[in-house]
Amino acid sequence: MMTEKEISAALANPLSMPWDAEPLLGGAYGEEEVAAAAAAIRSSMEPKSGFGFSAPPIPDFERAFAKYIGVAEAVAVNSAGPGLDIVMRALNLQPGDEVIVPSVNYDASPLAVLGAGGTVVWGEVRQRDYMLDPADVERKLTPRTRAIFPVHIHGMSAPMDEYIAIAKRHPHPVHGPAKVIGDAARATGGDYKGSKIGKLGWASIFSFQTMKNMTTLGEGGMIVTDDVELARYARSVRMYGREAGAWGTSNVMTKVQAAVGLVQLGKLDSFIAGRRRIALERNRLLEGVAGIELPPDRECREHSFYLYALTLKPEWGGAKRDEICRVMREKFKIGCWVANIPAYLVHPYLARHCGCSTPVSEKLINQVLCVPIHPLMSENDNRFICAALISCLADL
Repeated sequence: MMTEKEISAALANPLSMPWDAEPLLGGAYGEEEVAAAAAAIRSSMEPKSGFGFSAPPIPDFERAFAKYIGVAEAVAVNSAGPGLDIVMRALNLQPGDEVIVPSVNYDASPLAVLGAGGTVVWGEVRQRDYMLDPADVERKLTPRTRAIFPVHIHGMSAPMDEYIAIAKRHPHPVHGPAKVIGDAARATGGDYKGSKIGKLGWASIFSFQTMKNMTTLGEGGMIVTDDVELARYARSVRMYGREAGAWGTSNVMTKVQAAVGLVQLGKLDSFIAGRRRIALERNRLLEGVAGIELPPDRECREHSFYLYALTLKPEWGGAKRDEICRVMREKFKIGCWVANIPAYLVHPYLARHCGCSTPVSEKLINQVLCVPIHPLMSENDNRFICAALISCLADL
């Protein structure tokens, strides 16, 4: 923990820039990305080539990403949202079919379930890491459960092996064990028990949106799977679905995005190493501060640290947590955030169609405080942020 002298010294060195809790560029771009984009454009300038349909280097990016994750197939799409939709539609959900989704979540996952005709069953999260609680999954699994749909919240892996074991213990009477599908939008580059996040489960969906761990010109996504039939379906319906004989629309990635994606993928491990470096030092600086619990993975070996999420003691939650956010923003120019309020509390459509039924999660989320982190954050800025937070907590 920082001493009073260290806190004063850190606050005497101003930030290099104001920091948002979720910076608008999550990785870093250089001349390599500019050159790759320009080359892809130049290669498309002849009428005989153009920008093509799923033309190189899109397949090259898919193969490289599949190899990075350790899966058989990767299918590039224009955004993670359509990727979620495609995988949900592949289940061919019928009226009454259920999908268990954590309520502490962004809107995209439950909306994908509804869009595919399924019924959202809200799952509670557990306090130590805000992951979909396997015990609650087992309680809520029924003969109508078709899928378990966890989110790798904050950039750390959900316990995929536990969900898979639960699904095997309680198979669907027609379709067998429920499919375990990972929403890995925020977890690109993270690890889980010796493999990359995305290796386990029927499918996982990654985001390359501008704020994520890597980005393909601000938007983009990838579906990964070992199921060849699922990959074939996804490739078809991302371009209207003729080969699959299924409904589809245009959700293709462009050649220019894929060219930049190959460069970003080559840098991804360095981005994750930068996030872990900041998180490890921050853990040391905040260790022992009264009233806060540090994120899981204290040694920073698996967590990708897309977000650095602290848990405040219960009496500092809610309004007091919001006051900390206000002071951090107004006094220190540091944006803090709550990730994520149960989706049905912030999206009226989800509230109307899915109800509101996770009291444990609603209580827990009042204690969450996400503090800025970025792979290029300087040691000075990290120390300033920690000192500012300790100062705010002391004022309580």
